[in-house]
Amino acid sequence: MAYYTERHGMRRPVAKTYDISIEKYALLLHCCEKYYNNLAWKYPAQCPDGHGCCGIDFKQLRLDLQYEIPTLYRDYSENIAVPTVHHNVFDSDDEESEYDQYALLDLIEFFAENVRDVVVGSFHSYFGHYHLTCQNSRNVCAQFRDEINSIFQKTGLLYELNTNLQVERIVENSPLTPAIESAIAAVKEAGARELLQEAILLHRSPYPADIRDAVEKLWDAYERLKTYYTTMNKAKSAEKIVNDMAAGQAPYVTLFDTEFRALTKIGNDYRIRHHETDKVEITDVRYYDYFFNRCLSLIALAIQYLQ
Repeated sequence: MAYYTERHGMRRPVAKTYDISIEKYALLLHCCEKYYNNLAWKYPAQCPDGHGCCGIDFKQLRLDLQYEIPTLYRDYSENIAVPTVHHNVFDSDDEESEYDQYALLDLIEFFAENVRDVVVGSFHSYFGHYHLTCQNSRNVCAQFRDEINSIFQKTGLLYELNTNLQVERIVENSPLTPAIESAIAAVKEAGARELLQEAILLHRSPYPADIRDAVEKLWDAYERLKTYYTTMNKAKSAEKIVNDMAAGQAPYVTLFDTEFRALTKIGNDYRIRHHETDKVEITDVRYYDYFFNRCLSLIALAIQYLQ
């Protein structure tokens, strides 16, 4: 639903970010907590009067998550909780608890993978709980996914829980389109195709290590692509790709050849494919998106001219 101020263009755009603040963390965690009963099939608490499941056994859940998601934020009692902000009357600056925002994304995937439908039965007044009947169906998963994605969207978090129940980051203004993915899937050379598809999968991951590895995979694909024509050496194969792209037009031969050489130099000079101490460190994770987009743009054009 679009509210009045949204419909009439009176609301300021929400700032887009990959950083999950404590407030946004709280919204996402509270959304997960609403679905605790839907995990009761996996961690059942039993009614003392023998009437079956009456909810989730949090002790079992906490113990399992210590190993499933070890860096998930917990309070002093080892309960899964929202990180806290500490106010100091003698200092104007508040101090936030340290937390791993990516562990929260793991928790979201954990819920998405494990929630099942549940029927809430009679209320047991003596113990103050309801009796639950756990189902094998997973219709509730779609509802959970919609709620999580709604929070991502309204808070400006550039993530999405996809239909495979994995959290992907949303890369705005990316050259990566469904048409390009289809073209990549049609690349005949299996090695290059697999590297490109692996790079795209890693590029969508929210985890910085995967974003870094995506660029390395993409450059590996780029270098392999230059050897696409196996009856020629690497230089001649790359030259044929450039000439086919340019359709023999000298200005475009120069343009594409210059870009091929520039990307080769980037791959050699920066810490992308090589990790010697003399390579230029990539000091900001956002630079990886630039490198990925630049290399992918050339590859996406080149593969349209492969024979």
